[in-house]
Amino acid sequence: MTANPPTNLLGLDRTQLQAFFTALGEKPFRGLQVMQWLHQYGVSDFAGMTNLSKALRARLAESAAIVAPAVKHDQIAADGTRKWLFELADGNCIETVFIPEESRGTLCVSSQVGCSLNCTFCSTGAQGFNRDLSAAEIIGQMWMASRLLGQVGGPETRVITNIVFMGMGEPLLNFDSVIAAINVLLDDVAYGLSRRRVTVSTAGLVPLIDRLRDANPVSLAVSLHAPNDALRTELVPLNRKYPIAELLDACRRYVADEPRRKVTFEYVMLAGVNDSVAHASELVRLLRDVPAKVNLIPFNPFPHTRYQRSSSAAIDAFREVLTRADLITITRRTRGDDIDAACGQLAGRVSDRTGRRERWLGRAANEG
Repeated sequence: MTANPPTNLLGLDRTQLQAFFTALGEKPFRGLQVMQWLHQYGVSDFAGMTNLSKALRARLAESAAIVAPAVKHDQIAADGTRKWLFELADGNCIETVFIPEESRGTLCVSSQVGCSLNCTFCSTGAQGFNRDLSAAEIIGQMWMASRLLGQVGGPETRVITNIVFMGMGEPLLNFDSVIAAINVLLDDVAYGLSRRRVTVSTAGLVPLIDRLRDANPVSLAVSLHAPNDALRTELVPLNRKYPIAELLDACRRYVADEPRRKVTFEYVMLAGVNDSVAHASELVRLLRDVPAKVNLIPFNPFPHTRYQRSSSAAIDAFREVLTRADLITITRRTRGDDIDAACGQLAGRVSDRTGRRERWLGRAANEG
């Protein structure tokens, strides 16, 4: 009879850890002690959990494990942006990016290996989809980044202040694992982040936006990228299933009970595609009655893409139309251009098990 594999404790939230220790015949509070050791102190060996008995530490060494992704590449850009390529136990690779700013440090985490949505401007989408990440693999990115950035010893050493699910994959298509990871991120015994400091970005899966609102209504970002259905369907094929009107209705529902909250609409700026003043005016009309703020994102080019980044003048003119209409609008600074910081670029060079990238590059070459 094959023994059960050790349980990776990194992926267990408070309730699950308490249940794990109850099953061992221990008091539930042991789960909270271990949670603090894992996430606030970054301990990787049960032997270092000194407020547990030696007997319990020995049992944990047999029945549990602390397994995080391994660092395959670690790159630091001139602007301080740091990008890791993490290798998972099965050989797949994912990307995680830390963006330092004067008043915050944002960690961008992945939720899937690749992505199935095939947005035309996205490097990850060109690679296809391999699998969902487990909760342990999602939290493992935070756990590793915290250790590598020196965030150990408790909340007073916090370097990572914000988490965004904007890395590889569509978070809402991996709903259960993402929610389990969010529970750990928000727990005061773990990372103690507030809901407003955790953001889930989605391409617009309407039923799952409603489900997120009911499960754990963290900050919501929506990849909009176009002010009308025809153009958005070209850029984000999911729009065929959930057109803009349905998506905006879901966004209104998401913040309906909290009048001061807003949904962030991400809008990648593609030269000659979606960046005209006319597009901006159309976007103003679209979002007029939605609690919204707009994040304009200069396109981060990747090899063989057919798109180009909008000029600074075009971005400024677009933003001016939005701000004149009293839409809160921010232009995201380009970060990490010198380390392939567009999500999916580094992983795409290292590992693509679907073959989609090769097919996509072949089409691009024929069209060019």
